[in-house]
Amino acid sequence: MAVMKHDAELALDAHAVLGEGCLWDAGAQRLIWVDITQGQVHRSDVASGRTESTSVGQHVGAVALRRDKPGLALALRDGYGLLTDAGVEIIAPVCAENPKVRMNDGKPDRAGRFWAGTMAYDQAPGAGTLYRLDADRTATTMLQGVTISNGLDWTPDDRLMYYIDTPTHRVDAFAFDAERGLLGERRPVVEIPRGEGSPDGMTLDVDGGLWVAHWGGSRVCHYLPDGRLDCEVLLPASQVSCCCFGGPDLDTLFITTASSGLSPEQLAAEPHAGGVFACRPGATGRPPFRYGG
Repeated sequence: MAVMKHDAELALDAHAVLGEGCLWDAGAQRLIWVDITQGQVHRSDVASGRTESTSVGQHVGAVALRRDKPGLALALRDGYGLLTDAGVEIIAPVCAENPKVRMNDGKPDRAGRFWAGTMAYDQAPGAGTLYRLDADRTATTMLQGVTISNGLDWTPDDRLMYYIDTPTHRVDAFAFDAERGLLGERRPVVEIPRGEGSPDGMTLDVDGGLWVAHWGGSRVCHYLPDGRLDCEVLLPASQVSCCCFGGPDLDTLFITTASSGLSPEQLAAEPHAGGVFACRPGATGRPPFRYGG
C-alpha cells in the first residue's frame, strides 16, 4: 500500500521548550496546549496568532476542558489539579511525595474520567504509573511499571483504549470496559522502527485511525486500526510531541514540537523547533472529551 505524504506548515512560531498536550476548544475556537518544563498553559487564536499564557507554577504535562464548569483540569508535577480564575488547586497529589517523577500526557475518556501517567525525570525504566481520576476527584492506579507514560485515546465504540509507553516503540491496545473505566487484555497494534523516532502523543480521527507523533522522527504518522501505515505528515522540526484535530470543521491537524535537547547546530537547522504546525490531511477529528469533575 502506497504511503501518502503531506507537509505541515508553521501555524505558531512559538519557540516552546517542550510543547505538548494540545487540544481544541471549539467554544472559544482556540488551541490549548502546554510548554511542560516552562509550566505554561497557552490558549492560542491560530487565525490571528495571538496567544494568552498562564503560568501554573510547576511542570504541566497535559490539560483538559471541564464539563459545565469554568477552568481547566491539569496533569501537573505534583498530580492532578484545576486551573480557575482563583489559581491552581491540587485535587489529587498522586506524585507530590516523589520529587523524582512528574505527570506527563493524558486526557479524559467519554465518561469524564481523566487518564494521565507519570515518568521519572531521569527516565528510569518502570518508574511511571498510569492513573485514572474520577469526577469525585478519586485517583486510581491503573497501570504500573511504565517508563514514559504518553499518548492515549479510545476507539469510537469505546471498546479499546490505545496507549503509548514511549520506550517500547509500540502503540498497544487494551480491551476497555467503558462503563467501569477498567482495562483488560493488552496487545500490540503498531510497531515503530527505531530509526523513525519514538511514539509520543496521539489522537484518533472519527474513523478510528491513529495519528501518532514521532519524537525525533520529524513526522506524525497515520495508522489504520489494523496497524498499517497509511500516511505521514512531515515537519521541519524533529522533536514532534503531540497532535490533535481542530479548526471550525475539526479537519486541521495541529502538531506541537519542542526545542528541548537540541544542539546549537540542530537549532540552527530547525529555526522553528518548538513551534505549532498545522496540516489538513483529509481526515476529521472529534471534539475532546471533558473531565467530569
